[in-house]
Amino acid sequence: MTANLSYADATVAHVPTDKALHRAMRAQRLQDFIFHKVTLLFALSVLVVLGGIIVSLIIGSLPAFRAFGPAFFTTIDWDPVNDRYGATIAIVGTLVTSIIALLLAFPLSFGIALFLTEICPAWLKRPLGTAIELLAGVPSIIYGMWGLFVFAPFCASHIQPLLAATIGKLPVIGALFRGPAMGIGMLTAGLILAIMIIPFIASVMRDVFEVVPAVLKESAYALGCTKWEVVRKVVLPYTRIGVVGGVMLGLGRALGETMAVTFVIGNAQNLSWSLFAPGNSIASTLANEFAEADSVLHVSSLYALGLILFLITFVVLSAAKLMLRSMQKNEGLK
Repeated sequence: MTANLSYADATVAHVPTDKALHRAMRAQRLQDFIFHKVTLLFALSVLVVLGGIIVSLIIGSLPAFRAFGPAFFTTIDWDPVNDRYGATIAIVGTLVTSIIALLLAFPLSFGIALFLTEICPAWLKRPLGTAIELLAGVPSIIYGMWGLFVFAPFCASHIQPLLAATIGKLPVIGALFRGPAMGIGMLTAGLILAIMIIPFIASVMRDVFEVVPAVLKESAYALGCTKWEVVRKVVLPYTRIGVVGGVMLGLGRALGETMAVTFVIGNAQNLSWSLFAPGNSIASTLANEFAEADSVLHVSSLYALGLILFLITFVVLSAAKLMLRSMQKNEGLK
């Protein structure tokens, strides 16, 4: 009996009093408060940096917008000698090369993602997926050097003559594939961009396809559907918003690519119907001329180009994020 009382007394002695428990709870609340405010500060710092970038671009581009007004967006002149500038050539070059890249990269990325998720054997899935992800980590300047010294000569000797002899003979659309086969130009820049964004789009699509519940696909197979029918009637309807989001993420990467495009686009302030002709993009113009700009209007016009590119990319990426979020919400409702 004495031993049991001693054990009970020792146990009660280790129970914290109300005062000690209150002190511990206050310390925990203080830690939670500090942790919340520190993480909030980290999150707000991103918005502060983003806001600083936007304000800097706006302030830097004001002289150009005051001097040229809305005509800055529709003028094709880019003449540093006479201090006359317009963004049309750079905007068109950016959009054309990005559209070419997207038209080529989307079907290839779609096929890669489907193969990895639906057809690829288990022993090949991991090394192939890793190889796709490694391609996304290759620096853009490497793609640019490879494009200039290897792909551009190949394009001039094989791809462009073939396109000119086939599609170039067609009415209307043939105008896009006529002209001297120089290797460098808008088409080559679009092809290089396509190679660069394929890993990004394929990775996003693969992740999206993997969230499809296995029970849906197994039910379709049990009803006698083929793989293509499962993909067309189950996988694609379930993931269409995520697929579009992945494509838009790839488009955002293509819009802002600098060094690879600078190497192969030709860097000519030229506006032509032919995709074989050299041209310019917003990113390549900034890379080539920012260090050499001396007049106020020249520098301000480059800031204005940067602001235009920022807004285009921001809109594209924001739309992609919203689509992915919508897909996640719909997934929770199904």
